[in-house]
Amino acid sequence: MFARLREMVLFFHKTIPFRVVPALIATGVLFGMLLIPTPDGLTPEAWRLVAIFATTIVAIILKVMPIGVMALMAIVVVSLSQVTADSSGAAVSDALQSFASPLIWLIVIAIMISRGLKKTGLGSRIGLMFIRLLGQRTIGVGYGIAVCDLVLAPLTPSNTARGGGVVHPIMRSIADAFDSDPKKDTQGKIGSYLALVNMHANAITSGMFVTATAPNPLVLDYVSKATGGNFSLSWTTWAIAMLVPGLACLVLMPLVMMLLAPPELKRTPHAVEFAKAELKKKGPLSGAERVMIAIFGLLLVLWANVPAMILGPAFELSPTAVALLGLFLIVITGTIDWDDVLAEKSAWDTLIWFGALVMLASQLNEQGVIAWFSGLIQSGLDALGLGWFAAAALLVLLFLYSHYFFASTTAHITAMMLAFLTVGTAIVPPDYTEAFVLMMVAASAIMMGLTHYATGTSPVIFNSGYVTMGRWWTAGFVMSVINILIYATLGIAWWKLLGYW
Repeated sequence: MFARLREMVLFFHKTIPFRVVPALIATGVLFGMLLIPTPDGLTPEAWRLVAIFATTIVAIILKVMPIGVMALMAIVVVSLSQVTADSSGAAVSDALQSFASPLIWLIVIAIMISRGLKKTGLGSRIGLMFIRLLGQRTIGVGYGIAVCDLVLAPLTPSNTARGGGVVHPIMRSIADAFDSDPKKDTQGKIGSYLALVNMHANAITSGMFVTATAPNPLVLDYVSKATGGNFSLSWTTWAIAMLVPGLACLVLMPLVMMLLAPPELKRTPHAVEFAKAELKKKGPLSGAERVMIAIFGLLLVLWANVPAMILGPAFELSPTAVALLGLFLIVITGTIDWDDVLAEKSAWDTLIWFGALVMLASQLNEQGVIAWFSGLIQSGLDALGLGWFAAAALLVLLFLYSHYFFASTTAHITAMMLAFLTVGTAIVPPDYTEAFVLMMVAASAIMMGLTHYATGTSPVIFNSGYVTMGRWWTAGFVMSVINILIYATLGIAWWKLLGYW
């Protein structure tokens, strides 16, 4: 009997794809919270929903299984437990409600559109062009990588696809051209510097456009909810608000990395030769690349609401409607085919996990949990006896640096941002509310550079071996301080000029 039991345990250990210890920890969190009496101010159903949400976040942080599987678990548990409704049918409807959200489909469709960058080779061509232009010195190569990420950011809502899938291979090719290889212990020649520039350019540009990373539309939605609709960012207003401080961060960052990860090679004429050789192999712009450029140009014009500016509000288009148009044009022109759409696993994966997290956040709000959590934060701030300015600054910093405990930007934003925004907008005087909100928006992207697990791009670059963990964390903290100070000074001044406070 014991032999059969042992064989069964070994069989499940080999075949079940979850990590046992993290799974046990997540399960312990669930049952531990369910055993705790319902806190004052919440219904039993709301507290059970909090337990489900906390378990999901812990499971994602500990990487029990892929994030999509953990999200599916949350959907199943909400459907079966009926914590949001009195019947199974209504609970299923609640669990699946977010899959009709235009915000989610904006990200999913834009990821599919960005596949055209890789398939046509346009993304790598853009990067090589900047390297050819700026690559005489190592600092120039760094700026070439940063500018490439900036150009691609408005149209690649998967920051992982942009930084890890398009820019990172270019960066590695340049490092290889200078024999800068972690396997040879020569990463210090240029590779360590370029890897950190790649990562932090990705984080900075992710905060500059709504469509630069997956959680941004969720941030946009939370801003509107927290301010009661009094302050709503559009694609254009987001881009304008983040333009000046974002560019300042991007200009300063390669210089800072020169101090934190000084490359042994200061001049890199071979980088220009490498870029020229690669561009020569590519030849002139292909028809598919020209189509991609034309469609991307059209999308930017429509996302920026240029027709509405010229012809009036009647011609304003939803960003999701524009994304649908872009996907349709790319498919019918043959730039990508329908099989490419079906094969874009990252998009369909995003649909599941992002939809589940948005659903949980929405249900927490409807059940009064966000208001309850906001009240706890408010009470804590009141106990400290801080003025509104110090309290607002503390909220921003707590939100930013609590990301050390998260391995997913979306999970962090889903778990904390609405509550922090709600408290902040309650304590900050109305004349300064929009400035506080924009600082929180900036922090949601700045935190992406903190650790080697902070966002999807991080492990892709870190696992290539160019940067030690100590140097990565040091660079992440230093850049977070610099970036938040830039937004708190230059950003605040820019927003004053724009009339936001």
